[in-house]
Amino acid sequence: MMIEDFDDFCLWMYVVVDDIWREIAPLFKRPGMAPKCSDSELVAMVLIGECRGWDVETEMLSYWHEHRDLFPVIPSQSRFNRRRRNLIDAFNLIRQAVLSLLDLAADRQCAIDSLPVPVVKFHLVPGSTGDWDVHGADFGKVPSKKQTIYGYKLHLLVTLQGVILDFSLAPASASDLTVGEEMLVEQTDLDVFGDKAFISAPLAARLLESNRVCLHTLPRANQKVQLPEAVCRLHNRVRQIIETVNGQLTEQFHLEVNHAHTFWGLCTRLLSKLTAHTLSMYLNRLLGNPHPLQIKALAFPN
Repeated sequence: MMIEDFDDFCLWMYVVVDDIWREIAPLFKRPGMAPKCSDSELVAMVLIGECRGWDVETEMLSYWHEHRDLFPVIPSQSRFNRRRRNLIDAFNLIRQAVLSLLDLAADRQCAIDSLPVPVVKFHLVPGSTGDWDVHGADFGKVPSKKQTIYGYKLHLLVTLQGVILDFSLAPASASDLTVGEEMLVEQTDLDVFGDKAFISAPLAARLLESNRVCLHTLPRANQKVQLPEAVCRLHNRVRQIIETVNGQLTEQFHLEVNHAHTFWGLCTRLLSKLTAHTLSMYLNRLLGNPHPLQIKALAFPN
């Protein structure tokens, strides 16, 4: 089985979404007549659009108008936006359902890291009229990019097969170590590879004793105890997995570009991007893709 073109990709995405939707639909009942564009169709349109990088609603709807053979009824922009926000919980339920279909029990090694999610350009913060402050947005440094942002950081726990196992959205000023601990105490029986931001002997000891989570980090250059060079090379190779996933989320899913005007709008967009990524990983495994981290090849087939 292969995805040969965009129509194939849309069909596979819709079938998986619709199968899951049949199970969760009772949670989203509403009065009145059913819309001509069903909820499962709208969710599939959003997820496919995220995979294609159509993260501006006007752009996404414009492209879908060119593909009425796939989705005949295209809602207006205001209705599309309202329905997508109302289905925020559905995106997360679909993501969790897809995770349950993946054989995560055999993949107990993960990497942990964070991505910046700026919500307002630095110089526009004083005049911002959004609800960002109410929901914890603040200033924080991004050492890897040598910049300061206003907004949040998305913390990710990713298996070594590239599947996003868990995530947490936190204020930009929150340390990776603090948020990472909150995420890892929810896990058990994992080997987790972190960068130097996660160096903490007390935390590593607590996680190992209480959760059987082994937190691996490389020592700083000024620490007395150093690891063998071969171990360091292996650790850095493992860390490349999360760098690959971060690159996908940034370059293909445009996660660091914010088009939302409210916090809940941002959350809806983030959840739809993470769900689209997870669903693409599932299709990769289902179809036996020899390069399982090549999400873009699925979304942009020849």
